[in-house]
Amino acid sequence: MLESWIFWTILAATMQSVRTAGQKQLNQSVSAESATLARYLFALPVILGYGAWLFEVRALPQVSMAFGAKVVAAGVLQIFATILLVRLFSRRNFAIGSTYIRLEIVITALLGLTLFGDLVNALTLLGMMVCTAGLILVNTSRGSVSGSFWGREAVMGLAAALAFSLTSLLVRDASLSLGLASPVAAAALTLCVMVLVQTGLCLGLVARRGPGELSQLLKYWRLALFIGCTSALGSIGWFTAFTLEQAAVVKTLGQIELIFVMLISYFFFKERPTRREWQGILLVLLGVSVVLGADW
Repeated sequence: MLESWIFWTILAATMQSVRTAGQKQLNQSVSAESATLARYLFALPVILGYGAWLFEVRALPQVSMAFGAKVVAAGVLQIFATILLVRLFSRRNFAIGSTYIRLEIVITALLGLTLFGDLVNALTLLGMMVCTAGLILVNTSRGSVSGSFWGREAVMGLAAALAFSLTSLLVRDASLSLGLASPVAAAALTLCVMVLVQTGLCLGLVARRGPGELSQLLKYWRLALFIGCTSALGSIGWFTAFTLEQAAVVKTLGQIELIFVMLISYFFFKERPTRREWQGILLVLLGVSVVLGADW
């Protein structure tokens, strides 16, 4: 039987790959900040509706200052990482740009162990190492634009990976701190609070760029709405999976997103990966299979 966290992770990975492709497309017409705002502003009604469906007002739990601090920190880190990722797509093709942040698997495992005491078993660790080997193979297949793996693109990708990793760990810790019997409800409340904060912050960032920035985004409201809806479904999946299972394990399974990324890259953006890049992707899929085998 498919475990609940696996279902939520696959849903999240699917929606994230589609949403990210939408952001790459939108970034051709608006700034990275506006493309990031679309992710939150147009997702907000869906997420609040989902939260209202799960909760009644009188059933909302009390939240602590620590919960609020973790959610705000996670929200800021995710905005920072998303802006970096969107900018990275303007320097590398969609598939390769996406793989730069995949090292978050190992970063999440190390930070989870160091900051939260999350241990993983030997087989899971092996799967993470295989995934990492595949990601390095993909990333070094052509080198960066500057001709070196440690070019500007790699720095941007690793910074985004670190920020996404911290976001995942903080989201998991914040959700668990609520002490709710239902992981789905805990994840939904955390998500609602975080997206409210992120929408406000992103509106401020976009407003600083000038009065015409928001109106420019609204010209592409259909694409922005698509990004928002897929972002909402992806966030619901990630937040719920993080509440049910260790963030490092969820992140490793989430690398199946690479399959969807490659398909979108090939058929939609007409980008052609090299043989070595395909070999790296196969290693990633092997690593994911090992992690799933460890869980069963």
